[in-house]
Amino acid sequence: MPAPFSTLPEFRATLAKASGPDAAALAGAQDRNGQLTKPPGALGRLEDLAIWYAGWRSNPRPTIAAPQVIIFAGNHGVCAQGVSAFPAEVTAQMVANFEHGGAAINQLSKAFGAKMDVHALALDTPTADFTRAPAMTEAEVISALQTGWNAVDPDADLLVTGEMGIGNTTSAAAIAMALFGGQAGDWTGRGTGVDDAGLTRKTDVVAKAVSLHRHDDGLEVLRCLGGRELAAMAGAIAAARAHRIPVILDGFICTAAAATLAVAQDGALDHTVAGHLSAEGAHHKLLDALDKEPLLKLGLRLGEGSGAALAIGVLQGAIACHSGMATFAEAGVSDA
Repeated sequence: MPAPFSTLPEFRATLAKASGPDAAALAGAQDRNGQLTKPPGALGRLEDLAIWYAGWRSNPRPTIAAPQVIIFAGNHGVCAQGVSAFPAEVTAQMVANFEHGGAAINQLSKAFGAKMDVHALALDTPTADFTRAPAMTEAEVISALQTGWNAVDPDADLLVTGEMGIGNTTSAAAIAMALFGGQAGDWTGRGTGVDDAGLTRKTDVVAKAVSLHRHDDGLEVLRCLGGRELAAMAGAIAAARAHRIPVILDGFICTAAAATLAVAQDGALDHTVAGHLSAEGAHHKLLDALDKEPLLKLGLRLGEGSGAALAIGVLQGAIACHSGMATFAEAGVSDA
């Protein structure tokens, strides 16, 4: 279904009316889990993941057959402040690499059987420099949210959203600080590898931006401090819930985008899990604020959805065990 909103109040209302997991499917999955040929709790967190997934798919014995990975790309006006080690034109160059199958996310998507789509959002028109003005107008942020929403395949049964955008760790740090407080240095890291002087400059930029744009509302924070690719990820994550598609969150930037939904509407991320803990220093603080425990910790800091895509395999393993194992009765094994 096309995006059912054309203003931020309408998008907020869409978030508010989203349904929760299927109680009957949750109960059925919990019951099945208790009958499988294993000691109680022997599969640890895989059991919880399988039950969580079953509830969102309305099926106590689900499968994962059609995962989707979507990469969104955008350019940031704040790059004029010297916050990145790479020039803005790298965004378009990497989009071409995605489209030709040459990036890490292409390989990981292929490895786990995921369909991968790429959406570049107005790369020739960067967002405004948010140290001087809001990054986006309402029309611009709505357009990006709609792009994300409409990019989700309703027939997918698992979603990963990733991003590409030079300067977007600065945007993510500003969003995190605006949403959860603290000092700019708590949230600002080296991103693509800025030197010490660059890190100091970047931290100052984050502090200045948050001081300029003070909002309690998550969606206004997204508009003023985000980028088109962050807004598109937020739109896709919201759409996935409407379609009852579970989501694996990627690293710091994806999690910052998702956090704007969580602040805008309680429970907006109940259909999501954190795929991994990024090496970007503040990611753990952001996950703690959202009460999300990562599935993997491998020192990744690439973005592109790469950590979340790798975590598809963990969820596939959880579902394979839950839905494929025999029960004690089926296997003729005595249940102590």
